[in-house]
Amino acid sequence: MALVTLGCTRNEVDSEELAGRLEAEGWDLVDDAAQADVAVVNTCGFVEQAKKDSIDALLEASDLKAHGRTRAVVAVGCLAERYGEQLAGSLPEADAVLGFDSYGDLSAHLGTLLGGGHVPSHTPSDRRRLLPLTPVDRAGAAGVAVPGHGDPRADLLTDADGPVPASGPRVLRARLDGRPWAPLKIASGCDRRCAFCAIPSFRGAFVSRRPTDVVAEARWLAQRGVKEVFLVSENSTSYGKDLGDLGLLEKLLPELTAVEGIERVRVSYLQPAEIRPGLLEAMAATPGVVPYYDISFQHASAPLLRRMRRFGSREPFLDLLERVRERSPRAGIRSNVIVGFPGETEADVEELEAFLVAARLDVVGVFGYSDEDGTEAETLGDKLPQDVVDERVARLTALVEELTAQRAEERVGEVVEVLVEQTGDGEDEDDEVVGRAAFQGPDVDGVTRLELDGGPRPAVGDIVRAVVVASEGVDLVARPLGAGDTPADTPADRGDTTA
Repeated sequence: MALVTLGCTRNEVDSEELAGRLEAEGWDLVDDAAQADVAVVNTCGFVEQAKKDSIDALLEASDLKAHGRTRAVVAVGCLAERYGEQLAGSLPEADAVLGFDSYGDLSAHLGTLLGGGHVPSHTPSDRRRLLPLTPVDRAGAAGVAVPGHGDPRADLLTDADGPVPASGPRVLRARLDGRPWAPLKIASGCDRRCAFCAIPSFRGAFVSRRPTDVVAEARWLAQRGVKEVFLVSENSTSYGKDLGDLGLLEKLLPELTAVEGIERVRVSYLQPAEIRPGLLEAMAATPGVVPYYDISFQHASAPLLRRMRRFGSREPFLDLLERVRERSPRAGIRSNVIVGFPGETEADVEELEAFLVAARLDVVGVFGYSDEDGTEAETLGDKLPQDVVDERVARLTALVEELTAQRAEERVGEVVEVLVEQTGDGEDEDDEVVGRAAFQGPDVDGVTRLELDGGPRPAVGDIVRAVVVASEGVDLVARPLGAGDTPADTPADRGDTTA
């Protein structure tokens, strides 16, 4: 069996949980779908391009049935949950389209398909209706599948080394790569009602994982060589509200940094309207929590944000950034923005541009608005022509590329600690040692390339102290420091707030 994963880091967690379930049921996992009897494609259903990529992956896997050993292709994940029978009807190449509620029985479903049987496709529904309306009542709710939250059944608790002992971390997960970092899900779902977003309808209402489960999984990951855990959810600032403690994330962070083997804890998906002073203080003051702030601004024009069913504006956002930098002067801050939302005016765009110029963000993703099925924005008037949306995307992208390159250049001279993620044996001149400084998030936030100058070659997972000597767009070039090297006024970037 092969797992193909598309989309975000939350989906990566779900895939590793599925892998753990299937290994527990006796399935052998292979990396290459062409060498598998069944290919399970964990799809993404977030935006139009992600949907297309998921369908392309399903079609590519289906082609293997004609040219390889593959006998069945199964769609799971967000696209399958969101569209179910509709996706199955339009994509007969997929042998089954299964929703989240099928994950616990996935092994049996795959066996049925390989035996020539039929598995009914998922019937979509609004998953927000599956849990109590009041967040504090959700903690005791049972019978609702929440991918990435594990499974309490002891008979499923295995890993690649065999059954997990009762005294050890009871985790339902199998690592699918050898990276020195791993996403760690702390919650699922979302209670916000942003006009452009369909995620709550297919991911459901917000549900926190219990801290004991999160810490146990962090220990399990550390035992498998993970140095950095990346806390993921749809909204990390809501963590704990359904457990009766909105300050729970602040209390969880020190527990995670105390796990033996974990060098870094990274928090993601922060909603600006929900960021509390206590959270900012905990992120800046807890050793091992990296100075990285993934803040979902989406825009900066107050009228347009209200139309999006969001809060804030340029000045409050800049004030928030100032409070972040007061505590952590060398913080890395990333965000996403949407342009071309229905009713967006030229004045709105100029307000967004003014915010971006003043904000000095390290990374910004620029997205053009597109209608999403079932969202409030789909029903709004004042839709902008596609050529206007495209022009604004290009305009903002050009601005962001210039601003983020300037921000990276400002970091020349800083001392950083680089988690090495890629290194060759040094025999090929093209072998590069590449990793991430603490303020750089995985995959999309830029990398740091190390210039070794003939020094010892680090291994994947090493953390190398280095000084930034150049920038290349949002990427950095750094030179490792010797044990006695201490450049003046450039403290390391592990959350230090004083020189």
